[in-house]
Amino acid sequence: MIENEASHLDGFAEIAEETAAVPSAVPGEGRNIDAVLRIPITLQVVLGSATMPVANLLKLGRGAVVPLNHRVGEPVDVVVNGRVVARGEVVVVEDDTSRFGVSLTEVLGPNAASER
Repeated sequence: MIENEASHLDGFAEIAEETAAVPSAVPGEGRNIDAVLRIPITLQVVLGSATMPVANLLKLGRGAVVPLNHRVGEPVDVVVNGRVVARGEVVVVEDDTSRFGVSLTEVLGPNAASER
């Protein structure tokens, strides 16, 4: 694990703490965020996207290369529930070199997160 990753994850922890501080409309609820923190989410890393006519899509075959809108070296978007929550660099996981990971370089606050 890269040393800086822990500091980047602090941004996610701050967002969770802010959410926990929001009072609940139901008396006695809202103080215990443990149930919310156990909800599974799907995290996606977006390398880029492309737009093309259906005719070009139908011509694609094995070995075809689809150019994406992101360039090599640009940060990738980390998306949760359709919102960009962070950006980072694609890395090879140290413990398992057959897997990729993302080293977070920027964690966006709840107001800065844009919809994908």
